[in-house]
Amino acid sequence: MQAWKLHKKGWKQKDIAEALGVTEDAVSQWFKKAREQGVEALKHKSPPGAIPKWSKEQQAQFPALLEQGAEAFGFRGQVWTTARVAQMIQQQFGVKYHPAHCSLLLRHLK
Repeated sequence: MQAWKLHKKGWKQKDIAEALGVTEDAVSQWFKKAREQGVEALKHKSPPGAIPKWSKEQQAQFPALLEQGAEAFGFRGQVWTTARVAQMIQQQFGVKYHPAHCSLLLRHLK
């Protein structure tokens, strides 16, 4: 978008490339994209995150399963650890998550 703004101010393509620290070819490709798809196509789009390994329905069941306690899933003691959560998810849904990722899932639930 910065390149397009400079272009609209009358800057030359080589000057835009130099100012932004890119090649003239890159600037040329951006302008071609803007002409063909519109200026909005130049806006940065964050890459999508990983596709969840489990469905929305399974995710919705997760809090209730945790509330049953760790012993309900064959663990000794009611303490949930991330390793136990990973095992429970695999037992219940057939989905493997690394224990470190389970920490993120738990934080998401608060």
